[in-house]
Amino acid sequence: MKNLLTRKYPFDQSSNWLRDSLIYGLIIWAILYLLQPFGFSAYQGNKCLMAGAFGVVTMVCYVVYGYTVMHHLPKLVKPILVWHDAAAVLGLILFIAIGNYLLLMLMFSVPFTLGIFLQFLRWTLIIGAVITAMSVGIEYNRYLRHQMEALLSNTTEEQRDITITIHDQNVRGNDLELPINNLLYIEAQKNNIAVCYLRDDKPTTVELHTTLSAAIDELRQYPNIFQCHRSFVVNVNNITQAKGNSNGYQLRLTNSYTTIPVSRQYVPKLKDFIA
Repeated sequence: MKNLLTRKYPFDQSSNWLRDSLIYGLIIWAILYLLQPFGFSAYQGNKCLMAGAFGVVTMVCYVVYGYTVMHHLPKLVKPILVWHDAAAVLGLILFIAIGNYLLLMLMFSVPFTLGIFLQFLRWTLIIGAVITAMSVGIEYNRYLRHQMEALLSNTTEEQRDITITIHDQNVRGNDLELPINNLLYIEAQKNNIAVCYLRDDKPTTVELHTTLSAAIDELRQYPNIFQCHRSFVVNVNNITQAKGNSNGYQLRLTNSYTTIPVSRQYVPKLKDFIA
Protein backbone atom coordinates (compact mmCIF):
# COMPACT_ATOMS: atom_id res chain seq x y z
CA MET A 1 0.00 0.00 0.00
CA LYS A 2 2.86 2.37 0.87
CA ASN A 3 4.53 1.68 -2.48
CA LEU A 4 1.28 2.50 -4.29
CA LEU A 5 0.80 5.81 -2.45
CA THR A 6 4.37 6.94 -3.16
CA ARG A 7 4.21 6.20 -6.89
CA LYS A 8 4.10 9.04 -9.37
CA TYR A 9 0.50 9.84 -10.26
CA PRO A 10 0.25 8.71 -13.91
CA PHE A 11 -2.48 11.07 -15.17
CA ASP A 12 -2.36 14.71 -16.16
CA GLN A 13 -4.53 16.97 -14.04
CA SER A 14 -7.82 17.62 -15.79
CA SER A 15 -8.39 21.12 -17.12
CA ASN A 16 -12.02 20.47 -18.14
CA TRP A 17 -13.48 21.60 -14.82
CA LEU A 18 -16.81 22.72 -16.27
CA ARG A 19 -17.36 19.43 -18.10
CA ASP A 20 -16.29 17.34 -15.10
CA SER A 21 -18.42 19.41 -12.70
CA LEU A 22 -21.46 18.91 -14.94
CA ILE A 23 -20.91 15.14 -14.95
CA TYR A 24 -20.56 15.01 -11.15
CA GLY A 25 -23.58 17.26 -10.67
CA LEU A 26 -25.70 15.05 -12.90
CA ILE A 27 -24.56 11.95 -11.01
CA ILE A 28 -25.56 13.51 -7.68
CA TRP A 29 -28.94 14.52 -9.14
CA ALA A 30 -29.49 11.01 -10.51
CA ILE A 31 -28.57 9.33 -7.21
CA LEU A 32 -30.89 11.57 -5.18
CA TYR A 33 -33.80 11.70 -7.61
CA LEU A 34 -33.78 8.12 -8.91
CA LEU A 35 -32.57 6.18 -5.87
CA GLN A 36 -33.83 8.62 -3.19
CA PRO A 37 -31.47 7.51 -0.41
CA PHE A 38 -30.90 9.02 3.08
CA GLY A 39 -34.61 9.65 3.68
CA PHE A 40 -34.89 11.77 0.52
CA SER A 41 -38.01 9.78 -0.42
CA ALA A 42 -39.83 11.37 2.53
CA TYR A 43 -39.43 14.85 1.05
CA GLN A 44 -42.89 16.15 0.11
CA GLY A 45 -41.84 18.88 -2.32
CA ASN A 46 -40.53 18.70 -5.89
CA LYS A 47 -37.91 15.99 -5.61
CA CYS A 48 -36.50 16.69 -9.07
CA LEU A 49 -35.80 20.36 -8.27
CA MET A 50 -34.40 19.58 -4.84
CA ALA A 51 -32.08 16.90 -6.23
CA GLY A 52 -31.08 19.41 -8.90
CA ALA A 53 -30.22 21.99 -6.21
CA PHE A 54 -27.78 19.56 -4.57
CA GLY A 55 -26.38 18.78 -8.00
CA VAL A 56 -25.82 22.47 -8.72
CA VAL A 57 -24.08 23.01 -5.38
CA THR A 58 -21.86 20.03 -6.17
CA MET A 59 -21.01 21.55 -9.55
CA VAL A 60 -20.16 24.94 -8.04
CA CYS A 61 -18.01 23.37 -5.32
CA TYR A 62 -16.22 21.24 -7.89
CA VAL A 63 -15.40 24.23 -10.12
CA VAL A 64 -14.28 26.47 -7.23
CA TYR A 65 -12.10 23.76 -5.69
CA GLY A 66 -10.76 22.78 -9.09
CA TYR A 67 -9.61 26.30 -9.97
CA THR A 68 -8.28 27.15 -6.51
CA VAL A 69 -6.62 23.86 -5.49
CA MET A 70 -6.39 21.20 -8.22
CA HIS A 71 -5.33 23.70 -10.87
CA HIS A 72 -2.35 24.85 -8.78
CA LEU A 73 -1.35 21.41 -7.47
CA PRO A 74 1.10 20.64 -10.32
CA LYS A 75 2.83 23.98 -9.69
CA LEU A 76 3.14 23.42 -5.94
CA VAL A 77 4.10 19.74 -5.92
CA LYS A 78 6.53 18.08 -8.36
CA PRO A 79 6.20 15.27 -9.05
CA ILE A 80 2.62 14.61 -7.99
CA LEU A 81 2.44 11.29 -6.16
CA VAL A 82 -0.65 9.12 -5.71
CA TRP A 83 -1.07 10.24 -2.09
CA HIS A 84 -0.97 13.91 -3.14
CA ASP A 85 -3.86 13.40 -5.51
CA ALA A 86 -5.73 11.24 -2.98
CA ALA A 87 -5.43 14.00 -0.37
CA ALA A 88 -6.65 16.57 -2.90
CA VAL A 89 -9.67 14.39 -3.76
CA LEU A 90 -10.52 13.97 -0.07
CA GLY A 91 -10.34 17.76 0.28
CA LEU A 92 -12.72 18.09 -2.67
CA ILE A 93 -15.20 15.66 -1.10
CA LEU A 94 -15.04 17.56 2.21
CA PHE A 95 -15.62 20.86 0.38
CA ILE A 96 -18.64 19.42 -1.44
CA ALA A 97 -19.99 18.00 1.84
CA ILE A 98 -19.77 21.43 3.48
CA GLY A 99 -21.50 23.10 0.53
CA ASN A 100 -24.34 20.60 0.44
CA TYR A 101 -24.74 20.68 4.24
CA LEU A 102 -25.12 24.45 4.08
CA LEU A 103 -27.85 23.94 1.46
CA LEU A 104 -29.51 21.38 3.73
CA MET A 105 -29.50 23.88 6.62
CA LEU A 106 -30.90 26.62 4.38
CA MET A 107 -33.67 24.59 2.71
CA PHE A 108 -34.85 22.55 5.71
CA SER A 109 -33.89 24.82 8.63
CA VAL A 110 -31.66 22.07 10.00
CA PRO A 111 -29.52 23.33 12.91
CA PHE A 112 -25.81 22.71 12.73
CA THR A 113 -24.72 19.81 14.91
CA LEU A 114 -21.46 17.95 14.65
CA GLY A 115 -23.18 14.57 14.68
CA ILE A 116 -25.47 15.37 11.73
CA PHE A 117 -22.60 16.92 9.80
CA LEU A 118 -20.37 13.87 10.35
CA GLN A 119 -23.19 11.59 9.18
CA PHE A 120 -23.66 13.84 6.14
CA LEU A 121 -19.90 13.76 5.51
CA ARG A 122 -19.89 9.97 5.81
CA TRP A 123 -22.46 9.55 3.03
CA THR A 124 -20.71 12.15 0.90
CA LEU A 125 -17.46 10.20 1.26
CA ILE A 126 -19.20 6.96 0.27
CA ILE A 127 -20.76 8.50 -2.83
CA GLY A 128 -17.57 10.40 -3.65
CA ALA A 129 -15.44 7.27 -3.29
CA VAL A 130 -17.68 5.33 -5.69
CA ILE A 131 -17.68 8.13 -8.27
CA THR A 132 -13.92 8.66 -7.92
CA ALA A 133 -13.19 4.94 -8.28
CA MET A 134 -15.26 4.79 -11.46
CA SER A 135 -13.60 7.93 -12.82
CA VAL A 136 -10.07 6.74 -12.04
CA GLY A 137 -10.81 3.31 -13.50
CA ILE A 138 -12.02 4.81 -16.78
CA GLU A 139 -9.11 7.27 -16.88
CA TYR A 140 -6.56 4.54 -16.11
CA ASN A 141 -7.85 2.27 -18.87
CA ARG A 142 -7.75 5.23 -21.28
CA TYR A 143 -4.19 5.97 -20.14
CA LEU A 144 -3.04 2.36 -20.60
CA ARG A 145 -4.63 2.24 -24.06
CA HIS A 146 -2.86 5.47 -25.05
CA GLN A 147 0.45 4.19 -23.68
CA MET A 148 0.01 0.89 -25.50
CA GLU A 149 -0.74 2.61 -28.82
CA ALA A 150 2.28 4.90 -28.46
CA LEU A 151 4.54 2.02 -27.45
CA LEU A 152 3.47 -0.23 -30.32
CA SER A 153 3.81 2.56 -32.86
CA ASN A 154 7.35 3.35 -31.73
CA THR A 155 8.70 -0.18 -31.39
CA THR A 156 7.11 -1.41 -34.62
CA GLU A 157 8.81 1.37 -36.60
CA GLU A 158 12.14 0.88 -34.81
CA GLN A 159 12.15 -2.87 -35.54
CA ARG A 160 10.95 -2.72 -39.13
CA ASP A 161 14.17 -4.19 -40.60
CA ILE A 162 15.04 -6.60 -37.77
CA THR A 163 15.01 -10.33 -38.49
CA ILE A 164 15.03 -12.95 -35.72
CA THR A 165 15.93 -16.62 -35.71
CA ILE A 166 14.36 -19.27 -33.48
CA HIS A 167 16.47 -22.42 -33.49
CA ASP A 168 15.17 -25.98 -33.72
CA GLN A 169 17.20 -28.27 -31.43
CA ASN A 170 16.76 -31.36 -33.57
CA VAL A 171 20.00 -32.62 -35.11
CA ARG A 172 18.63 -31.76 -38.52
CA GLY A 173 16.27 -29.11 -37.27
CA ASN A 174 14.83 -26.39 -39.45
CA ASP A 175 15.45 -23.03 -37.83
CA LEU A 176 12.76 -20.40 -38.29
CA GLU A 177 13.86 -17.01 -39.56
CA LEU A 178 11.35 -14.18 -39.85
CA PRO A 179 10.94 -10.40 -39.42
CA ILE A 180 10.36 -9.65 -35.75
CA ASN A 181 7.22 -7.65 -36.54
CA ASN A 182 5.68 -10.76 -38.11
CA LEU A 183 5.92 -12.78 -34.90
CA LEU A 184 2.57 -13.07 -33.11
CA TYR A 185 3.14 -15.48 -30.22
CA ILE A 186 4.96 -18.61 -29.10
CA GLU A 187 3.18 -21.37 -27.19
CA ALA A 188 4.79 -24.16 -25.16
CA GLN A 189 3.66 -27.66 -26.16
CA LYS A 190 5.38 -30.36 -24.08
CA ASN A 191 8.88 -30.69 -25.62
CA ASN A 192 8.06 -28.45 -28.56
CA ILE A 193 6.89 -24.93 -29.17
CA ALA A 194 4.32 -23.63 -31.62
CA VAL A 195 5.38 -20.38 -33.26
CA CYS A 196 2.57 -18.34 -34.77
CA TYR A 197 3.60 -15.62 -37.20
CA LEU A 198 2.28 -13.66 -40.17
CA ARG A 199 3.07 -14.90 -43.65
CA ASP A 200 1.49 -12.85 -46.41
CA ASP A 201 -0.60 -11.19 -43.68
CA LYS A 202 -2.11 -14.53 -42.67
CA PRO A 203 -1.37 -16.29 -39.36
CA THR A 204 0.76 -19.39 -39.83
CA THR A 205 1.87 -21.85 -37.16
CA VAL A 206 5.00 -24.02 -37.20
CA GLU A 207 6.28 -26.45 -34.59
CA LEU A 208 9.92 -26.42 -33.48
CA HIS A 209 11.66 -28.92 -31.25
CA THR A 210 12.84 -26.62 -28.48
CA THR A 211 11.60 -25.24 -25.17
CA LEU A 212 9.84 -22.00 -24.42
CA SER A 213 12.63 -20.94 -22.05
CA ALA A 214 15.21 -21.51 -24.81
CA ALA A 215 13.20 -19.36 -27.22
CA ILE A 216 12.89 -16.64 -24.57
CA ASP A 217 16.67 -16.68 -24.08
CA GLU A 218 17.21 -16.26 -27.80
CA LEU A 219 14.86 -13.27 -27.92
CA ARG A 220 15.81 -11.72 -24.59
CA GLN A 221 17.36 -8.63 -26.22
CA TYR A 222 13.97 -7.60 -27.62
CA PRO A 223 11.86 -6.09 -24.81
CA ASN A 224 8.65 -6.30 -26.87
CA ILE A 225 8.82 -10.11 -26.76
CA PHE A 226 6.95 -10.52 -23.52
CA GLN A 227 6.13 -13.63 -21.48
CA CYS A 228 2.51 -13.21 -20.43
CA HIS A 229 1.82 -16.75 -19.18
CA ARG A 230 3.87 -19.79 -18.25
CA SER A 231 2.95 -21.27 -21.64
CA PHE A 232 2.87 -18.15 -23.82
CA VAL A 233 5.20 -15.48 -25.12
CA VAL A 234 3.64 -12.67 -27.11
CA ASN A 235 4.95 -9.93 -29.39
CA VAL A 236 3.35 -6.81 -27.91
CA ASN A 237 3.86 -5.00 -31.24
CA ASN A 238 0.95 -7.05 -32.60
CA ILE A 239 -1.53 -6.65 -29.74
CA THR A 240 -4.74 -5.10 -31.04
CA GLN A 241 -6.97 -5.55 -27.99
CA ALA A 242 -6.54 -6.21 -24.27
CA LYS A 243 -9.47 -6.95 -21.96
CA GLY A 244 -9.45 -7.90 -18.31
CA ASN A 245 -8.53 -6.75 -14.83
CA SER A 246 -6.00 -7.46 -12.07
CA ASN A 247 -6.96 -11.16 -12.15
CA GLY A 248 -5.87 -11.57 -15.77
CA TYR A 249 -6.14 -10.25 -19.31
CA GLN A 250 -7.08 -11.67 -22.68
CA LEU A 251 -5.08 -10.41 -25.67
CA ARG A 252 -6.07 -10.34 -29.32
CA LEU A 253 -3.37 -10.10 -31.97
CA THR A 254 -3.13 -8.80 -35.52
CA ASN A 255 -5.10 -10.93 -38.01
CA SER A 256 -5.39 -13.73 -35.43
CA TYR A 257 -8.54 -15.16 -33.89
CA THR A 258 -6.57 -16.82 -31.09
CA THR A 259 -7.00 -15.31 -27.62
CA ILE A 260 -3.77 -15.17 -25.63
CA PRO A 261 -4.10 -15.27 -21.82
CA VAL A 262 -2.18 -13.04 -19.45
CA SER A 263 -2.13 -14.84 -16.13
CA ARG A 264 -2.53 -12.96 -12.87
CA GLN A 265 1.15 -13.06 -11.90
CA TYR A 266 2.15 -11.36 -15.18
CA VAL A 267 -0.46 -8.56 -15.08
CA PRO A 268 1.73 -6.18 -12.99
CA LYS A 269 4.65 -6.77 -15.38
CA LEU A 270 2.44 -6.03 -18.37
CA LYS A 271 1.18 -2.79 -16.78
CA ASP A 272 4.73 -1.74 -15.83
CA PHE A 273 5.86 -2.54 -19.36
CA ILE A 274 3.12 -0.41 -20.90
CA ALA A 275 3.40 2.43 -18.37
